[in-house]
Amino acid sequence: MELFDTLTRLASRLDSQRELLSTEEATKNAVIMPIINALGYNVFDPTEVIPEFTADVGVKKGEKVDYAIVVDGEPTILIECKGINTKLDFKHASQLYRYFGVTAARFAVLTNGQHLWFYTDLDSPNQMDSKAFFKFDLNDFDARDVAELSKFGKSVFNLDNILANATELKYTQQLGAVLATEVESPSDELVKHLTSKIYDGRFTAAVCDQFRPLVKSAFRDFINERLSNRLKSALQGVSADIEAPESEADDEPQDNGIVTTAEEIEGFHIVRAILAKHIPVKRVVMRDTKSYCGVLLDDNNRKPICRLHFNGGQKYIGTFDAEKNETRNPIERLEAIYDFEEQIVGSIHAYDGSAEPASAPVE
Repeated sequence: MELFDTLTRLASRLDSQRELLSTEEATKNAVIMPIINALGYNVFDPTEVIPEFTADVGVKKGEKVDYAIVVDGEPTILIECKGINTKLDFKHASQLYRYFGVTAARFAVLTNGQHLWFYTDLDSPNQMDSKAFFKFDLNDFDARDVAELSKFGKSVFNLDNILANATELKYTQQLGAVLATEVESPSDELVKHLTSKIYDGRFTAAVCDQFRPLVKSAFRDFINERLSNRLKSALQGVSADIEAPESEADDEPQDNGIVTTAEEIEGFHIVRAILAKHIPVKRVVMRDTKSYCGVLLDDNNRKPICRLHFNGGQKYIGTFDAEKNETRNPIERLEAIYDFEEQIVGSIHAYDGSAEPASAPVE
């Protein structure tokens, strides 16, 4: 959960800070080092993370890779960093490619802060592949992506397990990219294949043009329906026990009309990220209603932390004073939730005297 919360916090600030991260050094300090640290490696300990790692390659002398992560005494993961506005391309991995074959490294990472591309030597031993086997996007990730990234964590790192999964992961992600392209712009081959299942006439160019938008629409409807069903299923464990609040007239009991949105889930994780240094995040619980999405301490509706009013055109975050009076604060972007850290933290201190102060993170 610590890794997920760190990534969520970094992602929520990424767009608003993008202009400030135009240089490579700024990107490294603000985004890449926190990710390395969240994986369990001490970025200030050269026995774990070597900055400006140097290994002479043939006639190339003194070239450096930004970081080398050390595992069992060997530089095992090489990281090459670019500024956040750099569009990544394999040409940016030239130093990684050269270093890969002359060091003990088994993985190489090319990153601009937002995107992290992971490489190994699936095609030829000791030669870095030209295609990444895993790509992580800080602006577009889910729990499965975080689970894959977490395998590189210090406490769980297992070379054999990662390599065994790398081939499947590589082709799964590439197939996913192909499917994404087909969903957005179905190819003639796909339209023909699907149309042949329901249309007995001759497949002509005119028929192809007629069915292409139908295929695209059917794809999107199918995906949206599946996502909606999976979202409801995933949230049952969080909100299945929702009960009607006992003293607040505007609360509504949960029923089948409640739809928890992706923005509400993201907002909930931002609140968790804010509170992670004060209390165990498992104590921060989401309860959705028709009117709003509530965030509670210890799953207790008498201990509201905040409310996410995201159902209308204008988004609000509801914060509470010591008497539990709610103030609705308009926000334009989800990362604006961080602006209300003082009120959010203040709520848990009002309910829980054991909560650590802001200057003392929970171990």
